[in-house]
Amino acid sequence: MAIVTILFGLLLIILGVAGYVGTGWQAPTALIPMYVGIVFTILGLLARRGSQKRRMTVMHIAVTLAALCFLMTSLNIWYFVRMEMGHLMARPIAVEDKAVFSVMMLIYVLLCVRSFIKARRTPPAEGSRQQPSQVAS
Repeated sequence: MAIVTILFGLLLIILGVAGYVGTGWQAPTALIPMYVGIVFTILGLLARRGSQKRRMTVMHIAVTLAALCFLMTSLNIWYFVRMEMGHLMARPIAVEDKAVFSVMMLIYVLLCVRSFIKARRTPPAEGSRQQPSQVAS
């Protein structure tokens, strides 16, 4: 999942920059996905290096961040649907940008949950099992 996290981070950076450019370089809040993308990229890089325990911790931080981002922006999916049905929105580019951000975060959370379930069901490799320490007699 570390590679997926890095990929989502890079996609979020692109989304943030595209949203900022789409607003005519005038709405710095359009860069929020870029900042989240930078954090995701860093978390993905941290998950690639280090122990299994560290990887698990970093990935749980990433999925928690994604879930929070989804919850904070999920209403924009409804705004986007309304906009597509013909309702006028004050800032259509912002609505599109936030709706894409929200959908991306939902997809990431679902991928992480699927990965966590798979990891939980897969037994650990033979070499990674810890043997109980034996007392010397």
